[in-house]
Amino acid sequence: MEKEYTDFYATVKLKNSEEIFSVISPSYEGDKTFLLLYNPVTIDEVIIRGQHCYKIDPWLKTAVASDIVIVNMDEVLTIVECFDDDMIKTYNTFLRRTNSDYQKQNLSRKMGYITNINAARSYLEKLYKS
Repeated sequence: MEKEYTDFYATVKLKNSEEIFSVISPSYEGDKTFLLLYNPVTIDEVIIRGQHCYKIDPWLKTAVASDIVIVNMDEVLTIVECFDDDMIKTYNTFLRRTNSDYQKQNLSRKMGYITNINAARSYLEKLYKS
């Protein structure tokens, strides 16, 4: 019989000491258990002007915000479900802002292109000689 679980918010502590906050869904493939992490982030507590605040960063810096990450249960030390409404609201606000910032960008092939190597070399040589 297949086990049924619903998605839940939780912090996952990996064996390599990383802590990840995410919406989690267990997945079973044969005799192996995997965790599907939706939009995993790291959360650090920082103190700003005497106030305790949270700094949220994507766990994988180069992944798109809507990515799903699969983690083998063999790499997990523990999972703690989160019931803190403030933490969940902060996480969801971060995701909304990240996704809207990502969607606002009109990407093109020319973005980030400044010059080619020959033109840059020529410009720097002229600048050095003057």
